[in-house]
Amino acid sequence: MTTLKVGIADYEEMKARTMRIARGEEKPAADDPKVWFTSTESFAQILSSGNRELLRVIDEQSPGSLEELSQITGRTKPSLSRTLKTMASYGLIRMDPGEGRKLMPKVLHDRVSLELPLIQRPAAKGGAL
Repeated sequence: MTTLKVGIADYEEMKARTMRIARGEEKPAADDPKVWFTSTESFAQILSSGNRELLRVIDEQSPGSLEELSQITGRTKPSLSRTLKTMASYGLIRMDPGEGRKLMPKVLHDRVSLELPLIQRPAAKGGAL
């Protein structure tokens, strides 16, 4: 598998960066984070120990459906559905078509690399995050 590189930037910083890229004032580097979180708290919540355990179970047991994953983990289907939807939005998993109308969760990365600025400095005009 692969490493997902993530960064932390507040909404205004991400919006400003996106606008600079759209205007052609900035070009994303190949090693820039691919996924951004708005806070260290949101990052920690998505990758809590319980959610990392869920990713491990999905990777090791390859459940064929949300129902099967619910049986394996003891988590309710609505709770799993919300968690997996959030994880998919951050690129941690994807939901593949399964048998019939069922969806199978698939883990996409086995590691996460975090780029975290320790000191926030105002970005120069046209500067990077």
